[in-house]
Order: sequence, then C-alpha cells, then structure tokens
Amino acid sequence: MVPGVDGLCAFHFNSGVKKMKEEKNRRVRVLDCPIDNLSLKETLRVIEEFIESGRPHQHVVINADKILKLRKNKKLRQVVESCDLINVDGQPIRWAARLLGISLKEQITGIDLMEQLLKLSSRKGYSVYFLGAREEIVRKVVETCRNKYSSLKISGWQDGYWESDEEKKVVQDIKRTRSEILFVAISSPKKEFFIRGYMDEMQVPFSMGVGGSFDIIAGIKKRAPKWMQKCGLEWLFRLCQEPRRLWRRYLIGNPIFLWLVGKELIKKCFS
Repeated sequence: MVPGVDGLCAFHFNSGVKKMKEEKNRRVRVLDCPIDNLSLKETLRVIEEFIESGRPHQHVVINADKILKLRKNKKLRQVVESCDLINVDGQPIRWAARLLGISLKEQITGIDLMEQLLKLSSRKGYSVYFLGAREEIVRKVVETCRNKYSSLKISGWQDGYWESDEEKKVVQDIKRTRSEILFVAISSPKKEFFIRGYMDEMQVPFSMGVGGSFDIIAGIKKRAPKWMQKCGLEWLFRLCQEPRRLWRRYLIGNPIFLWLVGKELIKKCFS
C-alpha cells in the first residue's frame, strides 16, 4: 500500500525529530567546547549519512590548542559551535574530560579520519578534492593517493597559495567538480572560516580541515610512534620536528590548558 501525503509528511517529520535527538545525545561539552562523543566507526557512519544527503556539512577536530583559540576568537567559536560534526583530536582532551567526569569514546585525529575516508571513498566511489599546502606537496598527495587507492576518484586539487581576488575562482572550481569530500590543508582558523564562508556555494556534502595531514601523506613529515600516540606524547614528537613553528603552542599553550583544567576541577568540587 502506498502511503498518502499525510503519511509521508509524518514519516519525514518523525525522521527529522529522531535525527535531532541523536545529534543532541551525542554532543557533550568539555571546557565549554562542544564535542561529539563518537567512535571512529560511528563517525564514518555519520559522514556517510552526510554524503548521501547531498547537503553541505562542516567537520572540525578539537585539541588543546583549539580550545585556547576558542576562548580568544569569538568568530572561530561561532564557526565551531555551528559545525555538524566535531571530533576530539588529542589524548590531553580525553584525560581532561575524564577528570571532569566525562568519558569520551575515542581520539580521532585528522590524519586517521582522512585515511579512513580515502579508503571509504575508494570503496564507495565518492569523489574527493584536495585543497591546500604548497603545490609540490599537494601534487605528491594526489600521486600517492592514486597509487595507494586505485579506485579513488580525485575530482580536483589546488594548492593553498592564492591571492584574495582569486578566491572566488578556487570556490567555483570546487563547485564545478561536484566533489563529495573536500580536504582542506590550510592554517587554522583560516580553514574553518573558508569552509564556513563558502560551504553553501561549494555544495560539498562533507568538508574537513586536515592540518598537517598532507605533509604526512606526501612523506614530508612522519607521525609519532604508536606508543607516543597512546601516551599522549604526539605533541612532543611534532615539537621536535618543527620547534620554531610549534614551541609557543606547546610550551606556553599546554601549561595554560592545564591551568584551565585545574580551574574547572576546583569549580566542580565547590559547586
């Protein structure tokens, strides 16, 4: 029996309500920052739903540095709060959450999620677009991905160095390709602002910032050994690789982050 118009409307309404409840239930707050409490497997399932919907969605990962940036940058906070999917990237966030009575399922780094999405895209036929980094690096990323994932559809790529008057052309090129996943490897918060500012125009179902993931895929930089990742020392490995660029973030930022956690613990104890 074919349902009537009223039945279909009720079905879609109930589906929408169910989806809103699911989104509300999975989102928690750590140090006043929203995080979706999902495993990697659950995250991939949500992303597949985004892609199948055809509507644009923005993803962001949260680490200690991002939490400090949110406290200073109101515009960045607004963008993060409006993101459709927010993963925790970094063991310090999980440890802080545990101290505050919140159990986060899993750390999901940008590079881990990107690699899983490349595998998924190769299997499902999703088309991907690479945006950011220097031209020689993004070329190497494209070459590496073509060799590693033979069925991967690469719809386009563009380095991250364009003039302000060329930005619209970059956006139009992404829109023209009708890509289903956009990986953006430009600095923060520029990448968050770029995605939020143009997501409706680009019409990419899933866009994510990937930080230094292009450098890792291209073989320019290495990831920390597994034991350092598990111990929450990946930041130290990165600091050793790029001391000039990262010393301020980690040697100044980490103590501030610990102070924020301590402050929140004291507040919780006396509330």
